[in-house]
Amino acid sequence: MTDVQDHSAAQTAAQVPPASAIPPDEIARLTDDITAALKTVYDPEIPVDIYELGLVYKVDIEDDRQVKIDMTLTAPGCPVAGDMPGWVENAVGAVPGVSGVKVNLVFDPPWDHSRMSDEARVALNMW
Repeated sequence: MTDVQDHSAAQTAAQVPPASAIPPDEIARLTDDITAALKTVYDPEIPVDIYELGLVYKVDIEDDRQVKIDMTLTAPGCPVAGDMPGWVENAVGAVPGVSGVKVNLVFDPPWDHSRMSDEARVALNMW
């Protein structure tokens, strides 16, 4: 799963990577299993998983089954900033078929409440 930004057709065609060496049904399974794994990771101060909170910005599955994740925190000074990338690496690394995980913490764009799913908004009563 890759974030695709809006571009003209010509720009998009130039930026689309070649077809994956991983079969489409396997990509679909990996995507579902990685998403499920991400949903097991919680910020200890918030009773919603990091995926529903919108902290995961990008997940790339490479042809060698390495998974690269760009994620953020609710605030740069988050007390678990040093621990959460490891939690994510462990959760996603346990998915069958994943050969390794690299988590990159990013703060641009900064996280805000608009990134939360409807499920997270309901859980936190933030309508």
